[in-house]
Amino acid sequence: MIFFETMGLDPDKTTIDWDITPAATYGLFECRGDMDRVRSKDERYYYFYINNWEKPAKLFFMERGVRHAKELANILAPQELIDNCVKKQGRAFKEQNYAIDKGLRLWITENVLNNYNDEVLVPVAVHSQDKKRETGLSGPFDPVPDIQRISLRRASAIISEKEIPGIVEKHDFFEGLHNPDGGFTGYLIDNQDSLTVTDKVTGLMWQRLGSDHGSLRKIRAWVGEKNETYFAGFNDWRLPTIEEALSLLKLDRNTEGLHLHCCFDTTQGYIFTADRRKPGGYWFVDLRQAKVFWAGGTLSGGFARVCRSINCLESH
Repeated sequence: MIFFETMGLDPDKTTIDWDITPAATYGLFECRGDMDRVRSKDERYYYFYINNWEKPAKLFFMERGVRHAKELANILAPQELIDNCVKKQGRAFKEQNYAIDKGLRLWITENVLNNYNDEVLVPVAVHSQDKKRETGLSGPFDPVPDIQRISLRRASAIISEKEIPGIVEKHDFFEGLHNPDGGFTGYLIDNQDSLTVTDKVTGLMWQRLGSDHGSLRKIRAWVGEKNETYFAGFNDWRLPTIEEALSLLKLDRNTEGLHLHCCFDTTQGYIFTADRRKPGGYWFVDLRQAKVFWAGGTLSGGFARVCRSINCLESH
């Protein structure tokens, strides 16, 4: 098919999965991966879905695999068809991502697959992780407004579930379950190295990108490598504590649906923290759902974003 060739895909090896839905993709691809269906991390699945994070809603052609997600093209279907599809489904399980309905499938088949029309296809530009992105933030030498600085726990700890609400509320962090109206706001500045930003409120320097998906053992090795190679000129990088990770969350979502400033890479939908759960497991912060959650040893792993302290203050 001309459509597949335009997307750089082999028509003989590429098929559309019409049954997959956004609601199923987290368990199928992001977390453990459904090994009964997805037998290799190199397998790729292709489907259409509606992204309703920004209005008007848009129809996309998606490439998916285990810990892999890429929007390949925006399909310019009639807006009425897209809006009616969203309206019929109501609030989606994965919030603002929607499966297509029969009407959209027929339109796609006729106007994209069987009778290719390049006027309805807008390929999504590929953004390399090495590409410098504008942050819209002040630089390191710009004046900083009068802000109230806070000190967050930076030593890893064993935390029980009953302690989480207090951790969230202490600094009024936004968190979807325990403090959905949280008012904490940081003040990020661009260090202009294309690698890091610094929050003047918390005194934390953050990596803008992040790790690939991996086990805790691999993540710890990855952090060690950052320090051995003096990433951004420093060798004291570490995983954030729950409090530090929560300080990244914003009430509003970015264009990729994460509660995160747009200066950060969006590959890491949830990140490891340095904290363990009492009586067992590890604590994560979900940047898409804005929630603290834990997982035991059965989880195949997660993502990470490192930070470092730029001041000597520490609270316990």
